[in-house]
Amino acid sequence: MTVRKAVFPAAGLGTRFLPATKAQPKEMLPLVDKPIIQYGVEEAVASGVDDIILVTGRGKNAIEDHFDVSIELETFLESRGKTDLLEEVRKISNLINVAYVRQGEPLGLGHAVLVTRHLVGNEPFAVILADDVIDAQPPALAQMIEVFNKVGGPVIAVERVPERDLPSYGVIAAEPAGPGVYKILDLVEKPPAGQAPSDLAIIGRYVLTPDIFPMLEETARERGTGEIQLTNGLKKLLKTRPLYGYEVKGVRHDTGNKLGFLKAVVYFALRRPDLAGPFGDYLKTLTLA
Repeated sequence: MTVRKAVFPAAGLGTRFLPATKAQPKEMLPLVDKPIIQYGVEEAVASGVDDIILVTGRGKNAIEDHFDVSIELETFLESRGKTDLLEEVRKISNLINVAYVRQGEPLGLGHAVLVTRHLVGNEPFAVILADDVIDAQPPALAQMIEVFNKVGGPVIAVERVPERDLPSYGVIAAEPAGPGVYKILDLVEKPPAGQAPSDLAIIGRYVLTPDIFPMLEETARERGTGEIQLTNGLKKLLKTRPLYGYEVKGVRHDTGNKLGFLKAVVYFALRRPDLAGPFGDYLKTLTLA
């Protein structure tokens, strides 16, 4: 079946960016002049997926407002003749068919996916973690959907990362199954240092099938946190069907940490024709102690 829906988990507290995220969702932090989450939504749309399911929570109203129509703002821009900005604002609200589901508590990625079950229904769907902003052509999700159509099963985006960073990721054990494609043999969530089964780390893109939902329901919650880990649900699913990893061709930015966010701001500013020249010149003037 065609992948028509994309789930965006966005109920996390964003504690790494406090105090900036005390009253503002981290997903709304801007990379130049677009919030982080909009990059992921635009990627989904460019991949042919325009039914967006946003998993939100308390204090996330700004995300909902961002993708809604703003009559007052549009009227103001139209009255001032700011047609370029008006077109940009309208494009946001016309971009997608959006539905929202509240995650009462941030109980892990697996739980965030599970609460969308009634909206996803009995069809394949994508999961996009907005923190991972991927600059790719064709779009990262489009690449994964192409692989999904070929292998006929769930596809998980992976990236080779340095050994020192592997304990921060889910990691797959796998065997090659084509150019950039791997048949997954096992998945390990945040392996201890030196014990990762490979250097192929799971990043924030998934194309899943609805049989993941009963697996998540059966997945034990983490001790202490009560979280349901998506990786553990996928381990259960692996016992019933093949899963595949895919190395996305593109440049990924992990904006979920401060250094990654700053790198992404610079990267996307230098990709802008209107900013690249003057901003590049400014960077050359900096003298760091």
